[in-house]
Amino acid sequence: MSPTLLLSLILGYFTILIAISWFTSKKADNNSFFLGNRRSPWYVVAFGMIGATLSGVTFISVPGWVGNSQFSYMQMVLGYLVGYFIIANVLMPMYYRLNLTSIYTYLEGRFGKVSYKTGASFFLISRVIGASFRLFLVASVLQLVVFDAWNVPFFVTVVVTIALIWLYTFRGGIKTIIWTDTMQTFSMLLAVIVSVVLISRELNLDFKSMIGAIRDSEYSRIWFFDDWKSEYHFVKQFLAGIFIAIVMTGLDQDMMQKNLSCRNIKDAKKNMYWMSLALVPVNLIFMSLGALLFIYASKMQISIPESTDMLFPLLATGGTLGFTVGILFIIGLVAAAYSSADSALTSLTTSFTIDILEGNKMDEVKLKSTRLKVHLFISFILLLVIFLFRAINDENVISAIFRVAGYTYGPLLGLYAFGFFHTVKVKDRYVPIIAVLSPVLTYFINLFSTELFWGYQFGFELLLVNGLLTYLGLWLIRKRTISTPPNTQ
Repeated sequence: MSPTLLLSLILGYFTILIAISWFTSKKADNNSFFLGNRRSPWYVVAFGMIGATLSGVTFISVPGWVGNSQFSYMQMVLGYLVGYFIIANVLMPMYYRLNLTSIYTYLEGRFGKVSYKTGASFFLISRVIGASFRLFLVASVLQLVVFDAWNVPFFVTVVVTIALIWLYTFRGGIKTIIWTDTMQTFSMLLAVIVSVVLISRELNLDFKSMIGAIRDSEYSRIWFFDDWKSEYHFVKQFLAGIFIAIVMTGLDQDMMQKNLSCRNIKDAKKNMYWMSLALVPVNLIFMSLGALLFIYASKMQISIPESTDMLFPLLATGGTLGFTVGILFIIGLVAAAYSSADSALTSLTTSFTIDILEGNKMDEVKLKSTRLKVHLFISFILLLVIFLFRAINDENVISAIFRVAGYTYGPLLGLYAFGFFHTVKVKDRYVPIIAVLSPVLTYFINLFSTELFWGYQFGFELLLVNGLLTYLGLWLIRKRTISTPPNTQ
């Protein structure tokens, strides 16, 4: 593929994003940036959230997972449905009733300022690491297939990329993100669906025979009930899906900020229901793409890379599957990556401005000035973390850092669960200690799990362990007096 053509596609893509930003950010104010003036159509939010849920890592990795875990991921996707139902009927009504801009404001009313700052800080750490990691992976792929041909330094690639994201988000914020996410979701889904069709043609399969080939392959197993110690066991995957959905959507400012931009709670619920249902066939298409890639590699006697995540990039950009698939891969990768990166930048700006700098106590002029400075500051932080990943240049270390970000959602789960199920207060000043100790203990439990639990291997359910430890820690530091939490009924 010609680097010039790929660069033209990427620049054209960003030109469309900037045009959308220009139209949506007219007469933009602070309320537009944070909540989109609460006028976002629920169906637009629902469609765009599909792309935001599926990041660039998902676009690359989910097809690759099929080689090792078959279709077991669908067990977790079904768990997501239950998690999203809980979000729609428990968390979102409370957020709307309390008229929140940042969802972590709930923690201040329930426990105190230290707990509030702790919850917001854990979100900030998680999102900065997660967004930087995803951008790093995508920038690395773009550097390899486009910019190395012109000897453009990686530094320039990353700076220009983040500058473009900043450019189309700094004015309109969530009001702009709602619409750019829609375009990016469409681009990503189009890329995956057309890739499935073209690969099927390469294998001389029509739709019916493609379904049969996937079903009869060694990769199509969905249900795992035989080995309870396995990380793929149905109960583990299903429960993990429930709680991952709750923490990574319901307790995540990035995802909930989109929901809070809907006109009312009724529309927000419609958005959540339809988005969750759509994720089932969308993930099934990703899984099917993965199966077809492995079937194709086997038929053509192409060696599977040691990291199966790289199978799709290898076949798509190597010219094996043809010119069109390569183009679609780049478009889909860029769309998936930046649909999560732009909303992450906006939500990080919101949380830092409201939660850390207490922007809700500022007048409109000062709030706008502060917000713009924070938006630029967060962009700079993302740059630094990406360059840190590049300097480390060790896949194992970088993956470990990314997993650390996953551990930080456990304390949020514990804090909100304790707040909902109990009426007691806690000793607010000790909450940061509990929030730090819980993921540390979870790490060591996972490290020695096979020795401690008769060969048991933890998977995604480590999140439950982390949340439970936080919950128990909060119980230990509870106050003896009874208090009434914000109405959650």
